[in-house]
Amino acid sequence: MIRATVVNGSPKERPGRLLISGGFESCILQFAFIRVLSRAINQMTSNIASSEPKRSESQGAPARDRDYLARIEANLAVAEQTAAVLGEMDAAPAVEPRPRTKLAVSVVIPVYNERDTVVEIVRRVQAVGIHQEIILVDDYSLDGTRQLLVELDREADVRVLMHGYNRGKGAALRTGFQAASGDVVLIQDADLEYNPNDLPRLLEPIERGLADVVYGSRFLENAQQDPSRLHRLGNWLLTAASNLTTGQRLTDMETCYKVFRREVLEQIDLEQNRFGFEPEITAKVSRLGYRILELPIGYNYRTYDEGKKIGLRDAASALWCIAKYGWK
Repeated sequence: MIRATVVNGSPKERPGRLLISGGFESCILQFAFIRVLSRAINQMTSNIASSEPKRSESQGAPARDRDYLARIEANLAVAEQTAAVLGEMDAAPAVEPRPRTKLAVSVVIPVYNERDTVVEIVRRVQAVGIHQEIILVDDYSLDGTRQLLVELDREADVRVLMHGYNRGKGAALRTGFQAASGDVVLIQDADLEYNPNDLPRLLEPIERGLADVVYGSRFLENAQQDPSRLHRLGNWLLTAASNLTTGQRLTDMETCYKVFRREVLEQIDLEQNRFGFEPEITAKVSRLGYRILELPIGYNYRTYDEGKKIGLRDAASALWCIAKYGWK
């Protein structure tokens, strides 16, 4: 049974039989076999399409067959991304083991047109193993991401929510926060710019009672890991303006990695639908009297050609939000 929930709309996807079982623990050989099977199915369907005579609509197009093939392709895409992650993690240096947290952690992932990376980021979060639940909020993706999310939603630790139209990252986060049940809520982007291996370190101060809000900073120790001087300058200006109005001493207000005790979020009424969420949440947390703790994180910058979405319009909106919420 599919568990995906639609928010303000109805998904076109319908449940089909899941071809892959066993979740993240399935072995690499199984997925290698499926990759071969994927190529065979693609070739077979291509041959059928080229050799089969065209039929008119009055004869009835095989819509159900096409839907079934779409579900097969979605399952295979999930399997291929999973296999790629398993191979990379097997070749990577071992991560320092950390004791599992006693806190219930909700990981909220806003998603918009991230078909090529969404499965991989889910697998990487699952591998870190700090979560109670992973909540993916799809903001009306149109690139096939939704089909993959329907398959991921079958996994016990994953919950998928879908917007019926595109509303923005801030709106997606509000949807995720409202659904979160953990003691701690943290934000993870659906691309691969942020490494989930940093998450246990960000969670540790909250678990030890040293902080209620933690931000992961890309610029606290190694600003050069962001190769764009323009991006670094813009981030510095926005963060400095935010600090001026909030009294915080942050180096990266715009970071994705934000970790909150749930009771902090429950005191805040969020309004911004797009990237104005970042200065809004920072200002409102500050007005409640919380000091934000920053810790350094890694960062793998991606270009606009690779799917980066924030732009000059969002920078202008951020300045407006800093003034609106910071000086209230």
